[in-house]
Amino acid sequence: MEFGITAIELPVRFRPEVPMSDEALERFGEKNRPLRVELEPNGEVLVMTPTLFGTGVINLRICTFLGIWAMEDGRGEAGGSDGGFRLPNGAVRVPDACWVSHEKVATLPGGERHQGFPPFAPEFVIELRSENDRLKDIRAKMKEWIDNGAELGWMIDPKRRVVEVYRAGAAAEIHEDPTSVQGTDCVSGFCLVMKKVWG
Repeated sequence: MEFGITAIELPVRFRPEVPMSDEALERFGEKNRPLRVELEPNGEVLVMTPTLFGTGVINLRICTFLGIWAMEDGRGEAGGSDGGFRLPNGAVRVPDACWVSHEKVATLPGGERHQGFPPFAPEFVIELRSENDRLKDIRAKMKEWIDNGAELGWMIDPKRRVVEVYRAGAAAEIHEDPTSVQGTDCVSGFCLVMKKVWG
């Protein structure tokens, strides 16, 4: 039986007549769950497929390990794929996992800590390549994080069993099937044991 519904291939980009505020973008995302929503620097809204189960399992592991370390370390807060950031270039991006120092969080006025998207990049971001992500697109997103103030970024690719490490002013480091990945600088002391991530 046909219902007359035309399939829409994701991701989809569209530009609203009126630029979306943080609150409007958040409402749009809530009403369109489980789709993922980000904002491009040019004002286009980017609507993407939800994360597949296998990717979601790996992402939860990563967030759990980072969260436990952050609580024990005490210098900052870990976040997952439910929190967005408004970058200096105007984009609103959502990392799969991140870490932000207490010092950086303290720059937000008290009432804004629970409203809108923080107007900066987290110091540390992790992006997990899903089955649907094109390599060039996720690498471009990693570059965008670094160009907009992130100090360190890891792109984890389960299919290739590769971790790519990004820093400002340096070429990406490619680690093939690493046993572990060690945090440096802002997240010195954090170690991600990859066999626990791959499962």
